[in-house]
Amino acid sequence: MKEVPIKDKLNLTIEEAAALSGISERVLRDRIAESNYDFILKNGTKTLIKRRKFEKYLESVDAI
Repeated sequence: MKEVPIKDKLNLTIEEAAALSGISERVLRDRIAESNYDFILKNGTKTLIKRRKFEKYLESVDAI
């Protein structure tokens, strides 16, 4: 199976979102667990992050 580059993916795993943003996986998991952000996509027990909405969120905040 061909690997899709992160820049071409619509949805990211927490690990991919951490690599893309420079935010640790632990911080991302803590934030996701404590609140309901619009960039979170639940797929059964798997949590994915909507890349475009996550990028917009990061542009709008000054601190995490």
